[in-house]
Amino acid sequence: MSEAEHPERRAREVTVDDVRQLKGVSTPHFALQIRNRIAKLIRELPPEHPARVEGEREIRRLTELGYTGEVRGTPHEDGIPPLPSVGADADTHRETPAGH
Repeated sequence: MSEAEHPERRAREVTVDDVRQLKGVSTPHFALQIRNRIAKLIRELPPEHPARVEGEREIRRLTELGYTGEVRGTPHEDGIPPLPSVGADADTHRETPAGH
């Protein structure tokens, strides 16, 4: 997955829909790359801009997803352990990209 942006997005104001298109169906494998793309997309927007608000919310969610992974199974499913975190110290890695 590339972190390059679509050129047409640079020619107009960023929208909430642009952020939602980038987040798509995020997986732990690509979460941090998507997070970085969203950060680049919204970095010039004022703090109260709806796309920035949505983008910052997604950045937090994607950071969590990227460092902790996902859980498979639920507590009532015997024999299906949760997937391990990306790192044993995942809590210490929860940072947002530069500029946030």
